[in-house]
Amino acid sequence: MTDAALEAAYRARLGVFCGVDEAGRGPLAGPVYAAAVILPPDTDIIGIDDSKKLSAKRREAMYEVVVERSSACASAYATVAEIEEYNILNAAQLAMRRAISALMGDICTCAELLKQGDVPAAAVIDGNIARDMPVRAETLVGADALLPSVAAASIIAKVSRDRVMRALDEKYPMYGFAKHSGYGTRAHIAALLEYGPCPEHRASFIAKILSQKK
Repeated sequence: MTDAALEAAYRARLGVFCGVDEAGRGPLAGPVYAAAVILPPDTDIIGIDDSKKLSAKRREAMYEVVVERSSACASAYATVAEIEEYNILNAAQLAMRRAISALMGDICTCAELLKQGDVPAAAVIDGNIARDMPVRAETLVGADALLPSVAAASIIAKVSRDRVMRALDEKYPMYGFAKHSGYGTRAHIAALLEYGPCPEHRASFIAKILSQKK
């Protein structure tokens, strides 16, 4: 469960900050998503946690709560082509930079947020890598289970990506994207071997699997 006192300590030290997390580094298909979220001071969202610890139904419900209760939130992604060009780690970092930039852009168009002083001075990122972020960045391993704002970002990123994968399922129904979101389940691998890849598959991720056909 997240720790509101730890979030308050980060805010006292950093000033206004956004929590940042990504979703979709491991799947065989689809984009990698990231989100950035600013929660107002002393915001208590009951039950907020790392998105991986929540059911799909609970994540959808919490997504709506985060959107309603946050000062600002934004999501962004890196495409399959960018994953292949830059590798998944760098693509995830790119998605994070885009999410923070989108958050900053949304804030700058909202006079009320500017009046409240909710422009982030920093970002706290889940993990141990933060490259070339548009604001001061700190990392914290396991932050999505510790800081409410990072947990909120994990929920926004995960739900945003899952919605995209459900849409891709309608376009490529043979793979079952709506069920596994592109992860390498037994059913997904079987479909890959039967039908071959679609444009949303990450070539570098599936090369070893496809070699089984030879």
